[in-house]
Amino acid sequence: MALIALGINHNTAPVDVREKVAFSADAQLDALLSLRNELGSQESVILSTCNRTEIYAQLDAQQQQALLAWLADFHNLEQQSLQPNSYVYQEQDAIRHLMRVASGLDSLVLGEPQILGQVKQAFVSAKDSGMVSSGFERLFQQTFAVAKKVRSDTDIGANAVSVAYASVQLAKHIFSSLDKIKVLLIGAGETIELVARHLHEQQVKSMLVANRTLARAQELAEPIGARVITLAQIPEHLAEADIVISSTASQLPILGKGVVERALKNRRHQPMFLVDLAVPRDIEAEVAELDDAYLYTVDDLQQIVQQNLASRQSAAQKAEQMIDLAVQEFLQWHGAQASMDLVRDYRAQSEANKFKLQERALKQLADGKDPQDVIVELANKLTNSLIHAPTQAIKEAALSQDTNSLNLLQRALGLEKI
Repeated sequence: MALIALGINHNTAPVDVREKVAFSADAQLDALLSLRNELGSQESVILSTCNRTEIYAQLDAQQQQALLAWLADFHNLEQQSLQPNSYVYQEQDAIRHLMRVASGLDSLVLGEPQILGQVKQAFVSAKDSGMVSSGFERLFQQTFAVAKKVRSDTDIGANAVSVAYASVQLAKHIFSSLDKIKVLLIGAGETIELVARHLHEQQVKSMLVANRTLARAQELAEPIGARVITLAQIPEHLAEADIVISSTASQLPILGKGVVERALKNRRHQPMFLVDLAVPRDIEAEVAELDDAYLYTVDDLQQIVQQNLASRQSAAQKAEQMIDLAVQEFLQWHGAQASMDLVRDYRAQSEANKFKLQERALKQLADGKDPQDVIVELANKLTNSLIHAPTQAIKEAALSQDTNSLNLLQRALGLEKI
């Protein structure tokens, strides 16, 4: 099919470039209509996330530079600034790329699940804007089906591949349920923010965020309903925590062995799970010597992550095979649609020619012309109209010594031998 996929993503461009070509939800409708009006794309979908901006458009291959120019113009940028940061796929390669994206094989984190929902939302937005017809409807539905199959039939998303997620998964193994567990998060940077989000998704109700500055802690805590304290207040609240996860930029430990030991006594030696994601470490190594204290460092989790990443990469190989099969299935469907269109057009042309000659013959008869002459003329003209195009094709194939076309014409015309 006439399809171009133009994109800029985390592999090809830094964030300061990616943010310049991002489309807000409000801008997408204008952009889709602009693609139709300016480039003539009858079907288009725009996918815009923090890691990628991609345009899937029903355009011919020679329009790829025009599409890049359109993207630059829409965002008031120079085309030359986007050229080295962009990539283009056409036809079959564009179909495969879309399916790989939706399946999480082209993500910053291999197998991450959020991208499928983002592709679905982009499709729905384009469909609501009137920019999806039968071709893209079939393409994207097939894409969603293979992405779902990849997630259900492989382990592409089964294991944690970030230390933040690995720490939460480890906590789930230790505590059968996290909804009644109390968590203390130390720090308010990107890693702790990611940990907090994962914990919130696991229905953790009680979270306490400790940070040097309360304002930053409040920014992180508010969306997840957590409370905030300063680092100095940690000793008086530590005994409440079943899980402690720390990641700060401190050059000195935040939690020493003595503080944790007192907290465990106050907890009547109920176990405490501690994860230190900081480098240098936030929690003194001697804490691991305490009974009922289970301390994991970033190195422990990195080892888990590497094992899980290897597992995902193995699953990705199986996923690639599933996608190749889905691409071929879509191309077969599209080929069948194209043949149906060809048959319909051929029949319509033949009917129009028949009607034209039939009307001429009937008029001649009404004018009193000899019926025998009318029939002979009708037969001759009808025969000539039917054999004209095939005769030209045979001559051209013979002149160029194209035996494949000659054999195809022979079969199509029902001839024994040319």
